[in-house]
Amino acid sequence: MSSLSSEVLRPTLLAVFAHPDDEAFSVGGTLTHYARKGVRVVLACATRGEAGKITVPGMTVDDLGQQREQELREACRALDIEPPVFLDYHDSGRYERTRHDDPLALMNVSPLDAEVKLRALIEELQPQVLLTFDPHGGYGHVDHLQIHRATTAAFFSTGHLPYGGPQRLYYTAMPHLGAEQISRMGQNLDPLVYGVSDSTFAVSMDVSAYASNKKAALAAHGTQMGETSVMGRMTAEERAAMEQRMLGHEHFSIGGTRTAIREYPLRGLFDGVRGGEGLD
Repeated sequence: MSSLSSEVLRPTLLAVFAHPDDEAFSVGGTLTHYARKGVRVVLACATRGEAGKITVPGMTVDDLGQQREQELREACRALDIEPPVFLDYHDSGRYERTRHDDPLALMNVSPLDAEVKLRALIEELQPQVLLTFDPHGGYGHVDHLQIHRATTAAFFSTGHLPYGGPQRLYYTAMPHLGAEQISRMGQNLDPLVYGVSDSTFAVSMDVSAYASNKKAALAAHGTQMGETSVMGRMTAEERAAMEQRMLGHEHFSIGGTRTAIREYPLRGLFDGVRGGEGLD
């Protein structure tokens, strides 16, 4: 089908992230919003989080990758979206858990290899909208950076597809206040580097109506949300401030577009997208 065809595809959003739980923090409410609007929402997860840190004292898990896969499937159900698609790379880990010698660890894989997988997925699903990490990978995790690069490349290399390719590419965007909160929790981030100005937001989604879905999705990632996790170590005041920020709004910047942007900021991710009329 030509990109100029009058045929209308089912509105589809493809979100691409690195680990189970990435989706819940920054885009969970948005995914639920569009699923409730009738959009086909597909989450592609690059790894199964095999090198994650179990944050529940005393918990032992025989196969952490399998456990986290099940947690992600439960989180997707909580968000009212389809079961996840896995790209079958390995979690690179961080700090003492970094898997330098694992050839399938995402940090050791060429972004071009991941791009090939994503191009095939885009050709299959024919999404109008792609969504992934910002250029800093949220907080600089190497796997996040790899997925940012691969997804961006896949957007630019799929415009030749018969359906015309994705019309929009969006990145998650963190306000300066959010970066300051994360920095105070031990991530050691410069808020002026990892956070962005409000004028950078192309879309700000009010997701407060889906707070219960997002909370349930976060809770589904039980191995990552225990007492020794970043959120588990917060004071009641810190947690309340974090929840107010996370559960109220989600922000996105523009990574690429094949359709005109007539007004800025946009009303939603499908604003001006062919076939996306009335979704925002």
